[in-house]
Amino acid sequence: MTSFTTVAKVGDIAEGEGQGYTVAGRLIAVFNDRGEYHAIDDLCPHMGAALSPGYILDGEVVCPWHAWRFCIRKGTWSDNDALSVNVFAVRVEGDEIQVQVPEREE
Repeated sequence: MTSFTTVAKVGDIAEGEGQGYTVAGRLIAVFNDRGEYHAIDDLCPHMGAALSPGYILDGEVVCPWHAWRFCIRKGTWSDNDALSVNVFAVRVEGDEIQVQVPEREE
């Protein structure tokens, strides 16, 4: 079973914003949407931009390069849900924000 990894403390990620972290060799974006934390791949499949600097709008992160929007809960692209990024479990334990990311298979 994949364990949870602490990436930040509550309060480290401002409301409506995200931060990028490396967990289990993967780039992960963690977003604070109205006090709820969500984690997805920190790589836009369009041109490879980091999604973590994007802003949250109605539960979606807007890619800072070309404004592609991804649901931070389901990972789906807003214009075609056949395209998506990975979503990861997030929990808060005490004041720690933790993400569960499976190890990449070699």
